[in-house]
Amino acid sequence: MNFTDLKKLVANGEDSHCQFKLDVRNAASLASEIAAFANAEGGTILIGVTDDGSILGLSPKDVTRINQLISNAASQLVRSPVGVQTENLSVKKDRVVIVLTVPKGIDKPYFDNNGVIWLKVGADKRRVNSKEELRRFFQITDQFHADELPTRAGIEKLDKLRFRDFLRDIYKQEFPDDPEEQLRLLRNMNLATDTGVLNLAGVLLFAERPEWIKPQFVVKAIRYPGNEIHITDYLDTEDCVGPLGKLFDDAMAFIMRNLHKVQAGRGVNAPGLPEIPESVFEELLVNALVHRDYMISAPVRLFIFDNRIEIVSPGHLPDNLTVEKIKAGNSNIRNPILVSYAAKGLLPYHGLGSGIRRALNAWPRIDFKDDREGCLFTATVHRTPADKLAPTADSPKGSPISSPKSTPKTEDRIIELIRHDPSVTTESLGMALGITKRAVLKQIDKLKTQGRLRRVGPARGGYWEIIE
Repeated sequence: MNFTDLKKLVANGEDSHCQFKLDVRNAASLASEIAAFANAEGGTILIGVTDDGSILGLSPKDVTRINQLISNAASQLVRSPVGVQTENLSVKKDRVVIVLTVPKGIDKPYFDNNGVIWLKVGADKRRVNSKEELRRFFQITDQFHADELPTRAGIEKLDKLRFRDFLRDIYKQEFPDDPEEQLRLLRNMNLATDTGVLNLAGVLLFAERPEWIKPQFVVKAIRYPGNEIHITDYLDTEDCVGPLGKLFDDAMAFIMRNLHKVQAGRGVNAPGLPEIPESVFEELLVNALVHRDYMISAPVRLFIFDNRIEIVSPGHLPDNLTVEKIKAGNSNIRNPILVSYAAKGLLPYHGLGSGIRRALNAWPRIDFKDDREGCLFTATVHRTPADKLAPTADSPKGSPISSPKSTPKTEDRIIELIRHDPSVTTESLGMALGITKRAVLKQIDKLKTQGRLRRVGPARGGYWEIIE
């Protein structure tokens, strides 16, 4: 760094990455500053600069004293010791500014000599004061994860039928009858704690009524008229509850029934397709359920307006992730247990870091907002105005309708919908066709018998293949 670089840095003022000090005489106080920077993204302390940005510098005697004090503070008064760097920069005759660089810590959290954890807050710092804040810090440093948290639910709250089917389908294993063996199995699968209760992942994935145990971890969906939130007016609303798989299915069904259906340039007898590909919401909903911050006691919110659909997840992007990085395919696992089970077919999860890119490839008109102050992450899917679409009779109430003169066979319509989206779910097929899930399954069995359709992969995460 030269004097010009120093002036530019000072001109930007103090922030979470840079701090000014005219002098340093207290090693313990400096140690707390070093710990706070190391617990964040690292930073620079300019010693010899006043709070208002005046570059006064230090005398040679002060430089010697302060460099020794820095060495003692970083090596003896911070746990673990931090490898800081210093640079003596001449600013005028016999005056020097010490540029103290603190790296981002690789052994977080860092304590001062009194055992206090310090965190950066803008240009200032503060101590960790609560268990919840400490848990969140350990989560950020990848030493602790929210889905590992113990709950008050014993293994008797397990939906044994759901869990038995999962064991049989994925592991080809039967659920033991003995309660001690059941608990041992759940512990080995990272679904229960050593104290004999289900952890948060166990509750969210396999509890019979997760909303009775953790009522805040649901999906609240609402369809508003127009493009603004109304206090009392809405067209459709639903609180989606149950295990994560059911949350996903119900939220998807809510979205699909509130989308317009379009002919997509095909004949009038062709079945209507959603105005936005179903796969877009598949990816975004899985992302919201699996990667949200479960340290925040709040639901995922789903808002549908005339011009957009918003999926709002509690928690901003973790660590140093940014919107641009997630668009490029970067990711950070916040809930590793949930991710591992989603990848086993409990949710249509296609791989770490690929969901956002897949959604953008299918529908580029998606915006993402990482609200770090409000601790929220919002995905906004922009819709095409209704008057620019060519809806079908399958469209939700209130949309323009063009009724075909005749109706093709149901199995042919299923084939057309699958041709458009091979990963379409039976629930969504039922919504698009206006029939029950049982009726859809009956038609699919018929198509399989005819040799026109087959399933590749598991029920969740697989896809349909049309046999020409």
